[in-house]
Amino acid sequence: MGNSDIKDENRNKKVWSKIDKIPKKKASDNITKGCLVLEGGAFRGVFTNAVVDYLMYQDLNFESVIGVSAGALNGLNYVAGQIGRGGRVNLTYRHNPSYVGLKAIKESKGVYGFDFVFNDFNEIEPLDMERVNSKKQRFVAVATALKDGKPAYFELSKTPDIFQAVRASASMPFVSKPVIVEGEKYLDGGSGDKIPCQWAIDEGYDKIVAVSTRPKGFRKDESEKNADRIRRFYRKYPEFAEGLIHVNRFENEQRAYMEKLHDEGRIYVIYPTDFINDVGRLEGDMEKLGHLYYVGYEETKKHMDELRAYLNR
Repeated sequence: MGNSDIKDENRNKKVWSKIDKIPKKKASDNITKGCLVLEGGAFRGVFTNAVVDYLMYQDLNFESVIGVSAGALNGLNYVAGQIGRGGRVNLTYRHNPSYVGLKAIKESKGVYGFDFVFNDFNEIEPLDMERVNSKKQRFVAVATALKDGKPAYFELSKTPDIFQAVRASASMPFVSKPVIVEGEKYLDGGSGDKIPCQWAIDEGYDKIVAVSTRPKGFRKDESEKNADRIRRFYRKYPEFAEGLIHVNRFENEQRAYMEKLHDEGRIYVIYPTDFINDVGRLEGDMEKLGHLYYVGYEETKKHMDELRAYLNR
C-alpha cells in the first residue's frame, strides 16, 4: 500500500478532531542521566504518546529507555527524537484496517498492523533512523519467550533486528502469531515483565522515571477463571501458559512495588488520571483517545517541578 492509497483509504475514517494540535518537532541533542520505563497498555499508550512528547519538549531525553508493548513503540519514537509521531499514527489511523482490524490480522498476523506502522506510515512520516542508530540513547524492548515464559530484554545495540523485537513486545497473546526473534518465539512483553522498574534498578540507574498507564492504586482481579482455556491454547508452551494464568497477580505485585519505590523517592512515577480506566485496549472513540492525549500532556506538565527536583537531587 502506497502513500496515496493510505490517504484515500483513511479519508472517510474517523480521526481526532484536533489532530493538527499535536506538535511536530525534533527533540534536542541534550541527554539526561537516568532511565525511562514505559509500560504497555495498547491504545492506553496514547497517554504515553503525550508524556514522551512533553518530556522531549522539555529537553528531557533520558540516556536509557526500556519499553513494553505499546511502551516499546513509544520508546522507538522517543529515541528517534520525533515529537508527536506516536500520537499522529494512533489518532489518525486507528480506524485504518491495515493498522487495526481484519487486514492487520491478515497482513501482520496480529490485531495490530506492524507492517503498516513500520512500512506504510513510515512513508508518510519516516522514523529518524540516523538518530536511532546513533545510539546516543540506550533502547530496550521487552518480550516474553514462549519456551519458558521468561522476559527477554532486546537492546538496540545488540539485537540484529530491533523492529522484530518491538513487534514481539507488542504482539498480544491469543490474537497474534508468535514473532521469531533470533530464532526463538516471543509474544507480548507484558506477559513476562509489564513494568520493568527492577531491570532499571539492576542496571544501576540512579534516576528512574516510570510512565504508568493505570492510575495509582489500580489493581486487577487475580482469579484464575480462564486457566483451563489458557492451558489448552498454549498446551505446547506450559511455562508460558502458567505465566499468563498468574499475570494479574504478578502485575499487582509490580504496581505495589512501583508505588513503594515512588513513595520512598527511589524512582519517580507519572500516573494518569482515572479517566484512563474508561479507555479500552482497542478503544475506537477518537475523541476519547484524543482527550487521553491531552490528559497525558497536561499531567506531565504538572509534574515538571517535582520531576526536575527529583532528577537534580
